[in-house]
Amino acid sequence: MNGRFWTFEDLNEIAALEKECFPSDAWNVRMLAEAFLSGRFIGVLLEEDGAVTAYGGVNYVEEEGELELIATAEMYRRCGRGKKVLDDLIAEAKKRGVKRLFLEVRVSNTPALLFYLANGFNGLYARSRYYENGEDALVMTKEL
Repeated sequence: MNGRFWTFEDLNEIAALEKECFPSDAWNVRMLAEAFLSGRFIGVLLEEDGAVTAYGGVNYVEEEGELELIATAEMYRRCGRGKKVLDDLIAEAKKRGVKRLFLEVRVSNTPALLFYLANGFNGLYARSRYYENGEDALVMTKEL
């Protein structure tokens, strides 16, 4: 299972998988392109038979980064792909001088919360009514 960096040509496929994984608040191609072209973005993905099966992205400024995106196609979940993407993102962020990662996660997303806790993230605080449907977000962080 080898990861690679995103290319501009991957954005449509990533957007399609993003919509599949997060129907109500998916990043669209324009949002992905803006992040990708910002010069402060790390995007990693995994493929199976030429199709994207997992992806993630970190925006960073100096010593702080934010895990903006991470997802695995449904049929590939629970087999280590998300962890591989996260590990690759963290390794690359460290190379670029990032010392701390942040993320927001829906308080109702128990699988994601457990994944982040198992991978060394800790809760900082809740953001009330953060999502469009009024749900709270938990802000988490990890020291690199």
